[in-house]
Amino acid sequence: MDERVRLAGELYERAIFNGEAGVLARADRELDAAEAELALARGKVLHGRFLETGVEDARELELFERALGLYDALGDERGQGEAYFWIGCFHQVVRDDSEPAVSAFTRSRELAQKRGDDLMLSYALRHLGVAAHMAGDADQARALLEESTALRRTLGFTAGVAANMVGLIYLSSGDEAHALADEAASLAASVGADAISKQIEEARSRL
Repeated sequence: MDERVRLAGELYERAIFNGEAGVLARADRELDAAEAELALARGKVLHGRFLETGVEDARELELFERALGLYDALGDERGQGEAYFWIGCFHQVVRDDSEPAVSAFTRSRELAQKRGDDLMLSYALRHLGVAAHMAGDADQARALLEESTALRRTLGFTAGVAANMVGLIYLSSGDEAHALADEAASLAASVGADAISKQIEEARSRL
């Protein structure tokens, strides 16, 4: 059982049997935090299913927006940043709708910078880079992807570095692109990131 759900049950008993005042409000907050994380997790599972099948499930956006609402009420800026990121992913990847995606990623970036959440910042920067690439701004796309990649190297997020390098391969040419492909392939293989390895080979085939 989630610790927060267990604690909410304990707080209920303290209110009913011991007559403690104010503990039910705390129980609500604990359950809201647990519900927010569950909504995010369920939304991510639906996003993964979309990547496998290409079939949209509208519940995905509903879950991410539910998580955002709960995090807003809790004043949890770290959680808000993550929820905004996934809302952006839905619009960018599922709906191919750049404007709301960029708005959500930008807000995620701001909150991640404020909270010092470098991992989430790397995700927001990556997807802002993708948006810039799709908009035809190769220089901005490259700068954002390189900033994201630098953060991921510092964090030791090797699979994430390799994933970012796929985008950089498409933004490069000649010897540079081949060198990026070689490094990315080595990194992906070192952590068993087979799905990224396939993306790297596809990018290499287009050089």
